[in-house]
Amino acid sequence: MSKGLAPKITAQANFWVPFFNTLGTQLASEATCLPTDGGHRLFCKFRFSQYAYQVVAEDTSDAEGDPFRIEGEETRMRVRLRLLLFGMAFITTLHPALAESISSPDGKIRVEVGIKQKLEPYPSGVRLYYSVLYNSRTLLADSPFRIDFKGMPPIAENLAVKGSRTSQGDQTWQTVWGKSKTVGNRFNELTLSLEESAEPHRRLDFVVRAFDDGVAFRYHLPAQPALTDFRLAEERSEFHFPGNPTVWAATYDSFQTHQETEFVKRKLADIKPGEIIGCPLLLETPAGWAALTEADLTDWAGLYFTGSRATSAAVVSVLSPRLDEPDVAVISRTPRSSPWRVLMVGGRPGDLVESSIILNLSAPCALEDTSWIEPGVATWDRWWCGSYAPDFPGELGMGTESMKYFVDFAAEMGWKYQLVDWTWYGPPFDPAKPFGSAGNPNADLTRSIPELDIPGLVQYAAGKGVKILIWLDWFNAEKQMEKAFPLYENWGVKGVKVDFMTRDDQQMVNFYERLVKLAAQHHLTVDFHGAYKPTGLRRTYPNLLTREGVLGNEYNKWSNRVTPRHNVTLPFTRMLCGPMDFTPGGFRHKTVESFRVVGGDTPGPFVMGTRCHQLAMLVVYESPLQVMTDSPYSYRMSPFGLEFLRGIPTTWDETRVLDGYPGEFVVIARRSGSAWYLAAMSGNQGREITIPLHFLGGDSHQAEIWMDAEEAADYPEHVWEKKQAVRSNDSLKVRLAPGGGFVGRIRMQ
Repeated sequence: MSKGLAPKITAQANFWVPFFNTLGTQLASEATCLPTDGGHRLFCKFRFSQYAYQVVAEDTSDAEGDPFRIEGEETRMRVRLRLLLFGMAFITTLHPALAESISSPDGKIRVEVGIKQKLEPYPSGVRLYYSVLYNSRTLLADSPFRIDFKGMPPIAENLAVKGSRTSQGDQTWQTVWGKSKTVGNRFNELTLSLEESAEPHRRLDFVVRAFDDGVAFRYHLPAQPALTDFRLAEERSEFHFPGNPTVWAATYDSFQTHQETEFVKRKLADIKPGEIIGCPLLLETPAGWAALTEADLTDWAGLYFTGSRATSAAVVSVLSPRLDEPDVAVISRTPRSSPWRVLMVGGRPGDLVESSIILNLSAPCALEDTSWIEPGVATWDRWWCGSYAPDFPGELGMGTESMKYFVDFAAEMGWKYQLVDWTWYGPPFDPAKPFGSAGNPNADLTRSIPELDIPGLVQYAAGKGVKILIWLDWFNAEKQMEKAFPLYENWGVKGVKVDFMTRDDQQMVNFYERLVKLAAQHHLTVDFHGAYKPTGLRRTYPNLLTREGVLGNEYNKWSNRVTPRHNVTLPFTRMLCGPMDFTPGGFRHKTVESFRVVGGDTPGPFVMGTRCHQLAMLVVYESPLQVMTDSPYSYRMSPFGLEFLRGIPTTWDETRVLDGYPGEFVVIARRSGSAWYLAAMSGNQGREITIPLHFLGGDSHQAEIWMDAEEAADYPEHVWEKKQAVRSNDSLKVRLAPGGGFVGRIRMQ
């Protein structure tokens, strides 16, 4: 049989459907059976060894007798079937193919999507499956798809492909701020139009995009009589990986969480059914590095993962339930598209950090004027440092003079902002409920306490070149933002920090967008705390500068969890989703062994690791708003390395991850204008690294360097500073102490 020949088999479909499904799944390594034309025709494709075989079965009214009867080729086809049954793979590829595929523009990633029936541990029936190859190796094995509804059957089995189309995207766009000024958005897209072969014949489009840095899919429910209003109960997008790869997973006790925890290194098989695993889930596989997360989360429920009940080599998607209807995740109506389910892909972990796939999958900027949005560094009031300010006359607290103390230091350092945190408008929480679980019903966000004059502070700060940000509890912000935000704009306040949401159900996701949109109308930037991970909303509304959703420096007050290992895991896990307000810059240092917890509101907390470890966070951690955690006194009394922080940028024209491994070390170079900022951090173990400077270009440069002193392992605040001329063919040899760091500012001479 020659290549390209597609013999037609005339037979009874009720024989061929079970025959081919059984034959393919039991004897071949891959099987695809695709019912079309209302179930009257069946395309079947089997892969055996390196060869593929395909037949077409038709249901005809005059089919009688031998079901192997072939129009014009009875003997030849009978032989071909027997050869396949006995494992003699001499049959070449035939067309048309059943499984559709699409590749990334550079050809390194290939996605295959098709209708298949597979044996256990896969679910029963004919279903949609997707898989991903990276550099011709299986990264994601066949993975099935299903969505469940309340009050109607799921969409899962007996889907037929009614059509497909492909498209491409190739554009370049400019960010308002970010890790790179210019972003390339190149992808190939495949859309499969699917329909149930039985009643009620609901339709669904499955859309796949392949980028050079990953893969994304979403499902679209078109407007149709059989599916109008719906209540989505569950989404079961499965992700099956070959073998048992290493993962870094964040586990939560419930869906109501600040998403502030460690990403623990473990094996995929260790993730059990019922566990709540947050985004992103980082994986190190034999085929490459990958991370699972989502993008364009709009009017939908947040995504999590849990272990598969069928196999240990997979995770299954889980959606955050609504509070008003806990057995439902999403209430909506067609036409409706889900958020993108994203698989970031790279040959090394640093490739994932450099990726812009989440932004590329999100809606473009909705603001006509973005000139008022200003990234920068902020001082923070006494919330973290407590009253640790011996150089302040009086007691540091929530008052105008105390806030001026921080404003003065921001001006001294050339920083843009001063953050006024909670209690500026009085007790923020309901005293009758658990701490932070509900806002104070008597709070008024339009009036500050008598001790603090916000308009007066704004005016004072403006005279120093500093702008004011203020804190809000979300519960009260939801009730009062239409009244408060115009007032803040009139006062001259430049942004709000909104806190304690602790959810990402559909209602809360919608609150985020409403608040950011309203804030933009009144020229207010936004920093979300008590927040879920970023999903790309910052592209649409770039006044959303940063968010927490990270186990950051604040935890040093009451725990020993913020270890150097944790700090060096974050760039490869939480930061993959987007900016994180870690609040870096603690200047009271202890080693991992000597660290102690001061607790609660006790003044002067400590941080683990060296001074350069904290300095490096300003470059390694992406956040256009960097809120410096310590007090002016701590910075002034131990100024080693402080010069590096004067006027440091927080938005970048270019980012390159030079080296690193989660939890062990990271080396990143970021460019602002013609100046390069270079940073390295180590985990709990020290190490020596060599940093090539090939990214500099050919001109001669002057490097200012701050690195761990020889004695930094015992005296972590000690810093060695030097200047030297460097060129692009040079390399820097750097010794990092345990919990150590390195920073450099490199400018053309």
